[in-house]
Amino acid sequence: MSWIVLLAGIALWIAAHLFKRVCPEKRAALGKPGQGIVAAALLAALLLMIFGYRATPYVAVWTPPALMTHINNTLMLLAAFLLMVGPAKGGLARRIRHPMLTAVKTWAVAHLLVNGDLASILLFGGMLGWAVAEVIVINRSEPVWTKPEEDRRGDLKAVVAGIVFYAAAVAVHVWTGHYPMG
Repeated sequence: MSWIVLLAGIALWIAAHLFKRVCPEKRAALGKPGQGIVAAALLAALLLMIFGYRATPYVAVWTPPALMTHINNTLMLLAAFLLMVGPAKGGLARRIRHPMLTAVKTWAVAHLLVNGDLASILLFGGMLGWAVAEVIVINRSEPVWTKPEEDRRGDLKAVVAGIVFYAAAVAVHVWTGHYPMG
């Protein structure tokens, strides 16, 4: 049952995100209440993924070498920074069209490097596939990119916010019994 919950969460996450791009008329017809519906679907997807992932039995596929932990941690610091680039609106936000999706791809690759079990491959591989598909769909539906206005201190804000987010993510991992530092 836990495998079904995990896969349902991944599928719902992908469907809720792609709904706006794949069915723009249907999404527009929902109007303002549609935002709440999509937000509720994303929250449900997140909960399904978390509980499904935590409940799945461990099925080893491969054993990652110890070195991957250090590579993962470095990539996760980069992912945390990239996650903050868009909202911070610094110079990098004008150079990277999809900083948050790039952060998700970096996060997913980092976790695939250190987790060799089937549930992790499904979860992080699914999120990597979604982020790649989302970039492709966005670029096709909106080929012209309007760059955001630049905040002179935006990149510094992204660095600080990224470090804070990274520390919080490490704390959550430790709190849930997964020490990420090797």
